[in-house]
Amino acid sequence: MSDTFSPFAGALLLCVDMQQFFLDEIADADRLISRVSFSIEVARTLGLNIAFTEQAPQKLGPTLPALLKLAPKAHQFGKTTFSAIADDGIRDALRSYNVEHLILCGIETSICIYQTALDAIDNHFQVTILTDATGGRRPDDASPCLNSLIRAGAYVLPSEAVFYSILAGSQHPAFKAFNEVVKTYDCPMPLTP
Repeated sequence: MSDTFSPFAGALLLCVDMQQFFLDEIADADRLISRVSFSIEVARTLGLNIAFTEQAPQKLGPTLPALLKLAPKAHQFGKTTFSAIADDGIRDALRSYNVEHLILCGIETSICIYQTALDAIDNHFQVTILTDATGGRRPDDASPCLNSLIRAGAYVLPSEAVFYSILAGSQHPAFKAFNEVVKTYDCPMPLTP
C-alpha cells in the first residue's frame, strides 16, 4: 500500500487482470495499457493506494511487468473468481486496509470489472469505473454492462474526469505533478490556473 498520506485515503485503484494472456485477445490493447498506465501514475501522484488482481496467475501468468514497475509497492492478489470481491482473501485485505472506495480499471469490462463492481456495491464499497481504462474482447458488451452498473450505484466516468474531481482545483499540491503525467500520456492539454 502507499507510503504517503492521502486526503483520499479510503480509495484504492484496483487494476483488474491486466495479464498478457488477456491482452493478446483485445484489439485495442495498446490503448488500454496506456490508459491503465496513466491511471496508475496519477494514483501514485495523488497518493492513492494501488493493487492488482490476477486471474489464475499460475496458469495465465502475472500482471504485465511494465504496469507492476509503475507501482512497485502495490499488492498483487491472485484469484480464481471473476469478481475480486468474491475472493475472501481480497475482500478481507481491502477491509483491513480500510478501503471504502474502489476505483476500477482493467479487463474485462463485461466480466471481471462488472462482477467486481456489483459485489463491491453489495459489500458497501463505493465504486468508480474508469471507462477509458477498461476493455475486453467484445467492446460492444461494455455499454450495457456499464449502464447496469450506473443503475446499481457505480460512478462510470473517464479517468481524467475522476482524477480532476479528486484534485478539485489548481490549488491542490499535486496539480503540477498531475499536469506532467497528463502531458506524458499525450492527453489533451489540462486547464491551467
